[in-house]
Amino acid sequence: MNNAMEKALNWDDEISKESEFELLPAGEYSFTVESLERGRFDGSDKMSACPKADLTLILKTTDGKEAKVFDTLYLHSKAEWRLSQFFTAIGIKKKGEPLRMNWGQVPGSTGRLKISVNKYKSKDGEDRENNRVERYLPYEQKAFTAGKF
Repeated sequence: MNNAMEKALNWDDEISKESEFELLPAGEYSFTVESLERGRFDGSDKMSACPKADLTLILKTTDGKEAKVFDTLYLHSKAEWRLSQFFTAIGIKKKGEPLRMNWGQVPGSTGRLKISVNKYKSKDGEDRENNRVERYLPYEQKAFTAGKF
């Protein structure tokens, strides 16, 4: 458990916290990687088993609020393009150059991404929506001009 404020509840504890989920409109957002959890993907019909990185991203909305979005990066040759896209977005990888992934640099890194609204059916057959990272956008290097702020 990463958060020191998290704890187990007793059966008769008082509760007040509501769901923090807020559906964001599709669009481009700035993000910060809040956390990275290493895991293992067991494989599927489309891709063999491989390591995975579960990311918790904090997005800044236009009204200054923060929202959490989750994404998974698969360490597999079929998903290498997505890894390149992510590392380019956070400014670690240069386009057209190889990169040895350094996951220690990922938490706290920032970048931009494009979010879409994903529609799906729950296990109970209910229509639901959530946000999905559609793609990571290239890192924008800030250009500095002498005498300009």
